[in-house]
Amino acid sequence: MKPTIALAALVGVQGISGLSVPSNVRSFYNRVKPTTCTGTEKLKGGFYDQEGGSAQWSYCRKAFADSGKHAIYLHGSGSKLANMDIDCDGDLSNPVDGRCGSSQDTQGETRWKAEVQAASGRRIPDLNANIHPYVVFGNERDDGGATFDPRSVGIKPLSVMAAVCGDKMFYGVWGDTNGDDGPPLVGEASLSLATACFGTGMNGNNGHDEADVLYIAFPGDDAVPGSSANWGASNFQQFEDSITALGNKLVARLS
Repeated sequence: MKPTIALAALVGVQGISGLSVPSNVRSFYNRVKPTTCTGTEKLKGGFYDQEGGSAQWSYCRKAFADSGKHAIYLHGSGSKLANMDIDCDGDLSNPVDGRCGSSQDTQGETRWKAEVQAASGRRIPDLNANIHPYVVFGNERDDGGATFDPRSVGIKPLSVMAAVCGDKMFYGVWGDTNGDDGPPLVGEASLSLATACFGTGMNGNNGHDEADVLYIAFPGDDAVPGSSANWGASNFQQFEDSITALGNKLVARLS
């Protein structure tokens, strides 16, 4: 049975068209998509986009010649980018609707819970997957599987990231990491970000399987919105609006 979508969940999500993908971002997408990264652009490989798949995904780096800066993104074999599995971790006290109920691996907190509390002035206990658009990025585990810490290349917790999904682009924050409950997976975002990208058919057990999503992370302290973000937002659009100006500034670096 499909869940009944509460009014609060629809505000700022249903009907969102997203930002038009800027021409420089589209050029970046078209440049990195056709071939996997190699050499110094390949930061770490050996990751999966789904359980039972193959370890063909990598964290990649692309430098911008005119600025001396770079972006981090995910890429698989051939022309595959990343899919978008659903993350429902974090603050579960305000579920908004029942779509996270089907998740079989929900955790009660995100990786950057303490940082969220500090940035929000303790107005919220953690990110809420129904409200906050966030990306699961980086892999932490103790069982010998592939790991990657984005902080090693300058990505800061809760920094703004861009997600290009089809002809739309949204901003989110680096809000969680992949753990060791399965193979080292990549390609995951909060329910609210997935809903904005692909509609209310997304739920805790149903994501977007096609590997055509480009996640872009930006290094540096200036990518972190801090207290300027509306951490206490009551819906996706309120939070998205609060990080859009910073997101626009960051994607302008892409070349």
